[in-house]
Amino acid sequence: MAESFGSDAERYDRARPRYPQAMVDRIVAASPGPDVLDVGCGTGIAARQFQAAGCRTLGVEPDARMADVARQLGSEVGVATFEDWDPAGREFDAVVAGQAWHWIDPVAGAAKAARVLRPGGRLAAFWNAFQFPPDVAEGVAAVCQRVIPDAPFDFRAMTKGASDGHQVLLARAADGIRDAGGFGEPERWRFDWEWTYTRAAWLDQIPTQGAFTQLPPDKLAEVLEGVGAAIDATGGGFTMRYATVVVTAARSGAA
Repeated sequence: MAESFGSDAERYDRARPRYPQAMVDRIVAASPGPDVLDVGCGTGIAARQFQAAGCRTLGVEPDARMADVARQLGSEVGVATFEDWDPAGREFDAVVAGQAWHWIDPVAGAAKAARVLRPGGRLAAFWNAFQFPPDVAEGVAAVCQRVIPDAPFDFRAMTKGASDGHQVLLARAADGIRDAGGFGEPERWRFDWEWTYTRAAWLDQIPTQGAFTQLPPDKLAEVLEGVGAAIDATGGGFTMRYATVVVTAARSGAA
């Protein structure tokens, strides 16, 4: 699945949500300088937000198709998995990962981050957790369960709290940081925000989500038709509640 997101990298960059400015600002303020390594940078969505906040960024991305789009949009990117990437002596003030840290071995990734961070530098892994309005959630979950009943996902999670489904990811990331050593005690941050979607905008995002990137075209079309009907039934658009959840820790040593 990790290799499937680049199948339509332009759509991914266009449709995927950004990150709250308050989160970007807090990471920048908590880092000792402006040099940011963006792990699993994808098309550079997070990197561009850190660039706009005055940072210098370098991305690491295993999918060459995603990296190509990131470069076209102004980011410097190396193509590699983070575990295999050669920093060539470079050091950074922050290592960030948006929607990506769960693809990385949590201990090896944290140990690699510790090696490339300057003393006092910050590791921050973050995810956007979304929560549909209840009426939309029920309709969308029913469609997904009907069309792909054998999917390795519990679509009923759409009806739960925004960050409930991310607790395992957060705990795994924090445990990896502790086990790797070289960091202070991990913290959890949360940033709540909202975004209003039209029917067309949400249907544009669905094919970029991990539950759907590998669906056969006929099944994807059935999902899109059913979800579109569910959104139409609730007025043709909706406001999504997001919680951007962060696991972060500072590199040990004097800043």
